[in-house]
Amino acid sequence: MTAGLAAVTLAACSSGSGEADGSQAPATASADAGPRTTYPLTLDNCGTKVAFQAAPDRVVTIKSSTTEMMLALGLGDHVVGSAFLDGPLPDSLQAAADGNKAITSPMAAQVPGSEAVLALQPDLVYAGWESNVSAQGAGARPTLAKLGVNTYVSPSACQEKAYQPDPLTFDDVFGEIAQVGQIFDVQDRAASLVAQQKKQLATVPKDGDGHTVLWWSSGNGTPYVGAGIGAPEMIMKAVGLKNVAADVPMTWTSLSWEKIVAADPDVIVLVDASWNTAQAKEKFLESNGATKNLQAVQHHRYVVLPFASTEAGVRNVDAAAQLAADLKQLDWS
Repeated sequence: MTAGLAAVTLAACSSGSGEADGSQAPATASADAGPRTTYPLTLDNCGTKVAFQAAPDRVVTIKSSTTEMMLALGLGDHVVGSAFLDGPLPDSLQAAADGNKAITSPMAAQVPGSEAVLALQPDLVYAGWESNVSAQGAGARPTLAKLGVNTYVSPSACQEKAYQPDPLTFDDVFGEIAQVGQIFDVQDRAASLVAQQKKQLATVPKDGDGHTVLWWSSGNGTPYVGAGIGAPEMIMKAVGLKNVAADVPMTWTSLSWEKIVAADPDVIVLVDASWNTAQAKEKFLESNGATKNLQAVQHHRYVVLPFASTEAGVRNVDAAAQLAADLKQLDWS
């Protein structure tokens, strides 16, 4: 975790008093009476200097993780456009999005172009991946800055070695919550949400008993799996599972079926996305000659997690809790 995020996390946690309830309902604070943000606020975000003269008012979010962060912090009314959503919102955030067509009717299924983004006159583009704010995406960060549009990338997605979490931890996730709270001057809400999530995380049992696990995110020809330093590894480790790709120093990686067969995982996490469903993955595993004899397949030891909960963000604690609960339901005979 970077030093800047660590400091913000500690500040947020020290003032938090939220209660964990197993959901990610939007955090609120009456009048946000706690610490206030002093502007201008300057941040080093993935190696890019970003200066906020005031709390952003018009925000375009790219990726589910950023849209859900805004909703979880009670900032949905600032979202004027969303794009590249990975799946439906969780039930706990549906009400917060109701009536906001910018979220319920995304502007693009994938990364929007800069012309479409600028047409919404945002003062901030909040991106889940660095590539979202490139010349091939919503616009290069320096170009948008010259046009008066700030950019903020989820720190967990920073690619430069000096900024990429290695490995990602829940403190890094909490650090982003706290930093977004600082940007929008809702530090009490962020602290409450962090405290709620820390309390919930403490209740997640580590009952994985060291069982080996394959985290299959996408792809068939060569599967794309959770590797050793990202959100999948963080979630698997939280419940006591041993990732068969933990030795790969990446967030996700391609892994050959030959290596997967050799590892013969005890359980397989099937990540469910509209473009690569868990059902399709299961069908492939059970019909393919190379995989149908894997012990996880033979014993039908699958856990399904929605894609949007598996990238670093406000749903990771819930994902760990769901994974732990579902492991108990599997056949370990």
